[in-house]
Amino acid sequence: MKGKIRVGTRGSKLAVRQTEIAINALKSVCPDTEFEIKVIKTTGDTFWDRPLYEMRGKGFFIKEIEEALLSGEIDLAVHSMKDVPTEITKGLKIAAILKREDPRDAFVSFDFKCLEELPENSVVGTSSFRRLFQIEMLKKNIRVVPIRGNVETRIRKMKTENLSGLILAYCGLKRLGLEKYAKSIIPREVIVPPAGQGAIGIEIREESELFGILRAVNDEVTSKEVELERRIQMLIGGGCHVPFGVNVESCGEFFVLYAFYVAEGEKYPVIIREKAKWSDSLEFALYVADRLKAPP
Repeated sequence: MKGKIRVGTRGSKLAVRQTEIAINALKSVCPDTEFEIKVIKTTGDTFWDRPLYEMRGKGFFIKEIEEALLSGEIDLAVHSMKDVPTEITKGLKIAAILKREDPRDAFVSFDFKCLEELPENSVVGTSSFRRLFQIEMLKKNIRVVPIRGNVETRIRKMKTENLSGLILAYCGLKRLGLEKYAKSIIPREVIVPPAGQGAIGIEIREESELFGILRAVNDEVTSKEVELERRIQMLIGGGCHVPFGVNVESCGEFFVLYAFYVAEGEKYPVIIREKAKWSDSLEFALYVADRLKAPP
């Protein structure tokens, strides 16, 4: 395919890097095509004074990008799948999900090797309600404080705000070449990642002629994992406003699911770790959602 394809993305270093990864994948199937990156400022990029779970609404990091896609200003959009609401905007669709990077969270610190090593009264920074609850379950004698900004900014804030450590997505550190800051990778059994973490999605208009090209770069295993995670998220209504994590790890014809959820009004989580067959995934999603919504 010849011509130019305009690609919309947020302006953070990580978002642009993820867009470059997507473009490189597309160039492998359409080498004669020119790609132009168009940076679009989103609502999530304008409010840095409070955690996302305190903000009303959804789609903070994609709303304006989707508007540009619908208007024809751009031809496709690149998103972190964890930022994409389970209900896709009318007239748009996720046409491809690239092969997933490691979805686990990482512990970042200048002084300590892991969360378990932190002494009493340590202060840990995170922007996630999900992480906050799971950290406090693991270490009840430390304080968790909200911290936002791009990855480099958060790492700098460890010094300026006297933090003992941070919890960040390991995939973001790797994509930015900052994995040296990860003192340990946190097992899924300790902190369950959010739906879609580590996966890059490409969104287009429903009538777009680019669908065939995008399907060529779609990773089937990752798509199955993320689709199941998002289905469960949709069934329970979970998002950044509630402590919810769900991660699926494919193992051939089987998969292992990790889930963590604290229902509104409850103090204790429901935690699930189970293995199932892909052929039973639809029924399994309903089963997991019912268990997560049941009182602990």
